[in-house]
Amino acid sequence: MYEARRTQSTFSLAINMFELSFVTAARKVRQSHRNAVWAIMTNVLQALFFLVAFYFMFSVMGARGAAIRGDFMLYLLTGIFAYLTHIKAVQGIMSAEGPASAMMQHAPMNTLVAILSSAFSVLYTQTISLLVLLLVLHTLINPITIHDWPGALMMFLLSWATGCAVGLLLLAAKPWMPDVVSMIQMVYVRANMVASGKMFVANMMPGFMIDMFDWNPLFHVIDQARGFTFVNYFPHHSNWEYPLYFTLIALLIGFMGEAYSRKHVSASWEAGR
Repeated sequence: MYEARRTQSTFSLAINMFELSFVTAARKVRQSHRNAVWAIMTNVLQALFFLVAFYFMFSVMGARGAAIRGDFMLYLLTGIFAYLTHIKAVQGIMSAEGPASAMMQHAPMNTLVAILSSAFSVLYTQTISLLVLLLVLHTLINPITIHDWPGALMMFLLSWATGCAVGLLLLAAKPWMPDVVSMIQMVYVRANMVASGKMFVANMMPGFMIDMFDWNPLFHVIDQARGFTFVNYFPHHSNWEYPLYFTLIALLIGFMGEAYSRKHVSASWEAGR
């Protein structure tokens, strides 16, 4: 009948939150496919489709000579996979359960756990997919050599983090204007097919085009990733500090906006307005 309340330290609360996030992330991975392995393989096949499509497009257009001197498939992978990771992070955070979800009726569950689990599920699937793709390219096509793999790994994580930040901003605004936010998300995903710069080498672009791409943190991430990957490429029109600062500021604004929206949204919000 009576239950003694136990006080928990901040460390134990953090451990419990990350444990719950891990369990919820596993649920998110299995959400689209009952078999987690098949969910990852679907992600790998999607990335392979992009690689093959862009490989033939560059070959037909005769634009392979305009790429960075080195492994052409690795050049494509640095752009395509950073784009896919970024976009999937945006979509993953956007699909996180909100405060009116039935999952929030369970005591340990909250919106922060839902956001973290969505982010970690994307990171998990993208990391496994990247390792599988690198293994396939290394064993079946050409041996892969990465000039500075810690830096390249940091850019991979930064592409994921910037996507989470953008997704959190859109998630915070979604309860207030769902149709507009859905349209913004669609335009953002489509625009980044070109605006991410994955099809171009930034050092070879004219100045007026650099100004058109420079606002995009993903453009900086992809160009810096190529600088870390290839020994003979030195990015002159990008830096990794801008995406990092953008991520920190966007996360701060996004969490503030999400907290404000969480206090006002409910299952009967629309009925009461």
